[in-house]
Amino acid sequence: MTSPNNPDTVGSGEPNENAFPPVEELGYERARKELAETVSILERGQMSLDESLTYWERAEALVTYCEGQLSRAEERVEKALGDRDGGEDEAAAGAEEDAPF
Repeated sequence: MTSPNNPDTVGSGEPNENAFPPVEELGYERARKELAETVSILERGQMSLDESLTYWERAEALVTYCEGQLSRAEERVEKALGDRDGGEDEAAAGAEEDAPF
């Protein structure tokens, strides 16, 4: 959930377990930005232990989500490169079969 006044602000502003939007609703870029902001907040060390743990858990969820997104992107690139290289290999093999020698 974003703030109605600022779409770049993440969270409801209310201190409860629903303060953060589900990670799955964020795109990669927003999740990465929120992760950086969360790390910055944690580094300040100005929260209670419970608040710090809440932010730590959120950071862990964001890291897992971002790693998953990057992994899926890498798989797509590898597949695209494999499809491209596979097509070239098949064309080369076909040309060798047609060669008179």
